[in-house]
Amino acid sequence: MTSIGKKWSLRRVSDQNGLFKLASLDQRPPIEDPIAKVLGTEGLTNNKLLQREVVNFKRLLIETFQSRSSGLLLDPSFAVPGCLGALDARKGLMVSLEDPHSPKSSEGATRTSPIKNWSVGKIKRLGADAVKLLIWYRPDGPESINQLQRNLVRAVGEDCVRYDIPFFLELLSYSPSNASSTKDTSQRLDSKADVVLKSVEEFAKPEYNVDVFMVESPVDAPNVPGVGNGDWNEVQSLFDRLGVLASRPWVILSMGADMAQFHHIMTHAYKAGSSGYLAGRAYWLDALACYPDWERMLTEINGSPLEYLDALNVLTDEKALPWHKVKNVEGCQEVTLLLDKEFCLSYDY
Repeated sequence: MTSIGKKWSLRRVSDQNGLFKLASLDQRPPIEDPIAKVLGTEGLTNNKLLQREVVNFKRLLIETFQSRSSGLLLDPSFAVPGCLGALDARKGLMVSLEDPHSPKSSEGATRTSPIKNWSVGKIKRLGADAVKLLIWYRPDGPESINQLQRNLVRAVGEDCVRYDIPFFLELLSYSPSNASSTKDTSQRLDSKADVVLKSVEEFAKPEYNVDVFMVESPVDAPNVPGVGNGDWNEVQSLFDRLGVLASRPWVILSMGADMAQFHHIMTHAYKAGSSGYLAGRAYWLDALACYPDWERMLTEINGSPLEYLDALNVLTDEKALPWHKVKNVEGCQEVTLLLDKEFCLSYDY
């Protein structure tokens, strides 16, 4: 059963109806690298001009998108130290924990590690409402890496229980660079859907203490049909399976899908019981391409991205399932926004 503290924080990062409309603004290399290239400071991650420009861009993103978002996902490297003053205090604050520069193995797998000098406890003390951890995972990937990934998720989940803060787990698949490095051929997973669904099945186990899943579509964005088109029922069955396996609130990642593609994806996801979305690059990628012309960037980011968000939020309002109506991990009770009566009666005021 979700704790009282976690319930309160989930209220903070969702809207008044319990829907997650989350802006992903925690990207680091995808923002840092293009700016560094223009500035001629590639490889100089400690360059003060580069840092200032990244912070300025993230501040622009916060100021532009927060009115349409229930919560914002920020990084500890740039956005937290440089942009918190721009964040509307009425919006939920999520902070990412993973180091984006975690190295890949020869098999294509990434071993995730926390950002140096950051922890669940520090994020809680900061006043954040939720912790987000991203891991790359393939159930049929190198077991040595998989074990480390599972151990990290388990440790972060335990810390989130200890500090009474929601744990959002972002699961991303990857294509192995060396097919022979995976498990026995008979155990290899043949499709993205298999990888996504089996990964969710693993981390839905109670030992990981995941509160909300952030997952990619089990079908690549260009192959997701619109309503009544193509293999609608076949694709919907995969999303339905995803919802069953998650057994807790879950949101879909935009993963760079364009507006029409993501609309199709979210139509399937909401029919399967998703509680919202996390979207980022689709908002701001075109604007970043205009750097260093800040006037053009401002014009670009206040155009189609906001129309995109408005349409997405209308769909979310109409079709998404509020997180507090999702069956909890035991599958026998609904998460409720009310404080536990026993807690109130026993608490010594």
